[in-house]
Amino acid sequence: MRVFCTLLLIALGVIPAAAQERMLTNSIGMEFVLIEPGSMVVGRFQPECPEPPDDGDQRSASLADPRREWTAEDYARCEEMVRRDARPGFTVTIDRPYYIGRYEVTQGEWERVMGTNPSIFQESRVGRDTGRHPVDNVTWEDAQAFIEKLNQMDTTAVYRLPTEFEWEYAARAGAEHDLTWAEIREQAWIQDVDKGTTHPVGEKKPNPWGLYDMLGNVWEWVQDYYNEKLFPDPVPPKTGTVHVLRGGGFLADVKNATYFTHAGGPGSGFDVGFRIVREVK
Repeated sequence: MRVFCTLLLIALGVIPAAAQERMLTNSIGMEFVLIEPGSMVVGRFQPECPEPPDDGDQRSASLADPRREWTAEDYARCEEMVRRDARPGFTVTIDRPYYIGRYEVTQGEWERVMGTNPSIFQESRVGRDTGRHPVDNVTWEDAQAFIEKLNQMDTTAVYRLPTEFEWEYAARAGAEHDLTWAEIREQAWIQDVDKGTTHPVGEKKPNPWGLYDMLGNVWEWVQDYYNEKLFPDPVPPKTGTVHVLRGGGFLADVKNATYFTHAGGPGSGFDVGFRIVREVK
């Protein structure tokens, strides 16, 4: 019975017919990491009010603690705002494996596919070779044109942008909570680290699933339309005026350099790029 069920799942495409490689490289040198199915809670928001200072704590009493300026009414108002704004989130299940780019699409990869380079931060501006810098200054339509041409060049695979949930699932790498400031500094080129330019991909620490620059460097396009809300909906909209950007760029502050930020394009342009998915056969 177990063998029959396994064969049925293979026929339906739920389980690939052959074991998938953990990592692979395509014909133009783009590296991909296999992401296995799983679940996550999206859109959970649980703000907290500060605790009143402890008058018995001599150290606290000796400091200029801003909480001492709060009245009982202030604390009550804070609790009411927390109850109003808190969100339980919703469960998203990724039911099929997929490959996602180990890095953001680079300028060198863009040039090999498209024969051009739209980036603002090229060698003439940066003062060094930028082939390994992420391609920047690309619209969602530009990303689709790259993917269309790549699919024509490599007919052994199907490439596309990740969905917003695929992007977040890969970025979180199993995490339920946001990164600490120290972890963000280890993984992301953002405003408080360097304000000057994009950086070569892969120079920061990868996330636990081996993906680089999921946060910082350049914002990344995903497939879905933006819903004009602070958080995504359980079912992404079928239509819209702009698409979703994720991950933050090198000018992003720590608030946006998080895998929870759900932003709408077109962004600033010069700090916008993308990474792609390669479907599992």
